[in-house]
Amino acid sequence: MGYAMSRLEIESSHSEDGNAIHEDSCSGQTKMSSKNLDDEIAQITKLKSRPHKQLVQVGTGRPELPVSPVKMLAGRESNYSGRGRFSSADRCHLLSRYLPVNGPWLIDQMSSRAYVSQFSADGSLFIAGFQGSHIRIYNVDRGWKVQKNILAKNLRWTITDTCLSPDQRYLVYASMSPIVHIVNAGSAETESLANVTEIHDGLDFSSNDYGGYSFGIFCAKFSKEGRELVAGSSDNSIYVYDLEANKLSLRILAHTSDVNTVCFADETSHLIYSGSDDSFCKVWDRRCLIAKDKPAGVLTGHLEGITFIDTRGDGRYFISNGKDQTIKLWDIRKMSSNVPSNPGYRSYEWDYRWMDYPPQAKDLTHPCDQSVATYRGHSVLRTLIRCYFSPAFSTGQKYIYTGSHNACVYIYDLVSGAQVATLKHHKSPVRDCSWHPFQTMLVSSSWDGDVVKWEFAGSGDRSATSAKRVWTRHFYDDYE
Repeated sequence: MGYAMSRLEIESSHSEDGNAIHEDSCSGQTKMSSKNLDDEIAQITKLKSRPHKQLVQVGTGRPELPVSPVKMLAGRESNYSGRGRFSSADRCHLLSRYLPVNGPWLIDQMSSRAYVSQFSADGSLFIAGFQGSHIRIYNVDRGWKVQKNILAKNLRWTITDTCLSPDQRYLVYASMSPIVHIVNAGSAETESLANVTEIHDGLDFSSNDYGGYSFGIFCAKFSKEGRELVAGSSDNSIYVYDLEANKLSLRILAHTSDVNTVCFADETSHLIYSGSDDSFCKVWDRRCLIAKDKPAGVLTGHLEGITFIDTRGDGRYFISNGKDQTIKLWDIRKMSSNVPSNPGYRSYEWDYRWMDYPPQAKDLTHPCDQSVATYRGHSVLRTLIRCYFSPAFSTGQKYIYTGSHNACVYIYDLVSGAQVATLKHHKSPVRDCSWHPFQTMLVSSSWDGDVVKWEFAGSGDRSATSAKRVWTRHFYDDYE
């Protein structure tokens, strides 16, 4: 993983606008994309955020232009679809135009670095983890009141990850230790002190078969049904923990370097995606692990280590953030069966923990890049910066967004690759950020200790606030 030992100065200038790049596999040639990705995911994204054809006729008459909100509402009242309501694509077409770029408004300010921050699946809770051992659960629906303040047990270096169970009853937190702790997030206690006010049970991920030596957990994620945890570690391995049996059920020696990020691909939990400092993304199918530690496929394209993976949830597409200063979009149908030999592209010494990315490396591309698209503009330095797809409900996953070392949050259009927004407030690296699953709201957390929210309407903007009420009434209470 790598981490800095002291507070760092941010870069004085911001990167140039991002763009999507199509790279021909094993050709060395790189070409800029046209207006839209020539790929299946581009068509899927359009369908998920394109209004009904009759609304287009009511509106501009030009499918490539957004339909007026007033005309969309008029068409709905005229029952253009025959169903008396908007479709999910209608909703996404309109809501995705209102990005959470206004603000920010301070939620909390701590004296230590914020490392992780995420909304719960229903958006009612928000969890933030800090290097100084505090994990806070905020009640979003009650004015961001701190519902639970957890003091981490046996913390090593920092909170590396937190994850809330699907039923929102339990929270797990990890650090540079093989013990992942689990806390009752739904209890009445506000102050959760380990073995004082509450028990923080320890889940031991060390395996006696491999010596039981110490290592760190970089990430930990619940399965969709909440019965398992998958984790990536500093001993190059993927672990799966069976919560019902209360024991480790699987260990895969997955990579040749730290496994910085891992997640279940979809709700079935059959597929696992992993990313490592060895620069490879790998796909693991638990139904057919015939050969020991052999993946179902390997995806090549990053030039440096991978800091985070986010799944689209369809068992096919995911994105990864890399220390080569790029986000890459992947289709697992393009994966290879074997790890390719090292092409020897790196002719420089570089450590992302304290060095800037070498200028001579910025234009390099992998000769066998299997990614669907590449997004540039943000910076991935000093820490394992995270990236995500925007919410399906309100945007149709039309965007991807990421934190950045230069203290900003970047939002890219998935299809065109355009950098559509840059959120500037923080004074230190933004390691994590989270888009509300239903509302047009984004929260960013930074090493400066600030946790702030961004929205599309400010409290002083009457027209935008009024519009927000309209969208809430027409879209959140009236959908398929």
